[in-house]
Amino acid sequence: MGRLREFLDQVAPRFSKGGRYEKYGALFEMVDTLLYTPKDVTRLSPHVRDAIDLKRVMSFVVLAALPCMFMAMWNTGYQANLALADLGLDSASGWRGFLLTPVGFDPGNVFACMAHGLLYFLPVYIVTLAVGGVWEVLFAIVRNHEVNEGFFVTSLLYALILPPDIPLWQVAIGISFGVVIGKEVFGGTGKNIFNPALLGRAFLYFAYPAEISGDSVWVAVDGFTGATALSIGAEGGVAGIEAAGTTWMQAFLGVMSGSLGETSTLACLIGAAFLVVTGIASWRIMVGVFAGMVVTALLFNAIASAANPLFAMPWHWHLVLGGFAFGMVYMATDPVSAAQTDAGRWIFGLLIGALTVLIRVANPAFPEAIMMSILFANIFAPIIDHGVVWANVRRRRKRRA
Repeated sequence: MGRLREFLDQVAPRFSKGGRYEKYGALFEMVDTLLYTPKDVTRLSPHVRDAIDLKRVMSFVVLAALPCMFMAMWNTGYQANLALADLGLDSASGWRGFLLTPVGFDPGNVFACMAHGLLYFLPVYIVTLAVGGVWEVLFAIVRNHEVNEGFFVTSLLYALILPPDIPLWQVAIGISFGVVIGKEVFGGTGKNIFNPALLGRAFLYFAYPAEISGDSVWVAVDGFTGATALSIGAEGGVAGIEAAGTTWMQAFLGVMSGSLGETSTLACLIGAAFLVVTGIASWRIMVGVFAGMVVTALLFNAIASAANPLFAMPWHWHLVLGGFAFGMVYMATDPVSAAQTDAGRWIFGLLIGALTVLIRVANPAFPEAIMMSILFANIFAPIIDHGVVWANVRRRRKRRA
């Protein structure tokens, strides 16, 4: 019996009578699991016990994403304050301008940038938690199962891959699609074939392309337009990116416009190191994605094309542009939707890396290709694992023969 149920039985006995607890038990167990140790853990022999459970895994992923979250706040505010200075404005419009008046809008002030970015990130994250949480609890009540900590990871990653100026109603629709269609229709956590956060973002891209892919959504200032470095690269290559004022080091650090938490490769690599050291994410997938990207980029460099500047883009620029690093670290390594065998993880990662460069170069109209590459690889992950398993079976049969 969970601590929360004991509390209810003692403090509010009427609530637990008449089957009310049984009806809403999933909700109470969720809170109990979030606050305390899960009830379904092994305690006695002969079971093999480990310090890692689902709660700790999800908590570690959230910790690994914190560098991207803090960078999202600072860079969003920094880009907005820079835009205000370019427009000759000394204050933002609306309620954000009112709240930030005591802080100011100096792009050189770290606190001012963090505060400005927070006021864009926080509404997106709150809407994601509220709407997605309602769907999670609703399905848990209907199916009478627990709501686990997986949604906290989904909600944070989903918020970090959205543009800073996205309408909140689109945030709600996207997370609804990701949770319901991407996870719950398959049976819930552990049964989904797609990454729910990524699927919600893909739905928004195809449902509202004008609102989510134009030049006006990447900098959180009304009336200011600015394309992402990847979009500029699709038209003018590396020379165009550098002419627009973005160096490779700036792109690596994430000091450029883009989705909230995807811009900083450095922050993603810090998170990657944490996930690999703790054993949460597969280093094989990360290395596979990186290797697939490098090899494919080198092939296009060798082919060359005067008509398409992306043919000549070096691999180290592919690494720092768009959401490649974020997808490689946090999305491709999803333990549910990725390949499960060691050999399959190499193939899975190589497929994602190769497809990312292929889509970027061959289809410049869709330069942000990591999202589609991961979703495409998710479809083939079970087939990849099946092939690896049966290849091992055939080798064993040959040895025995």
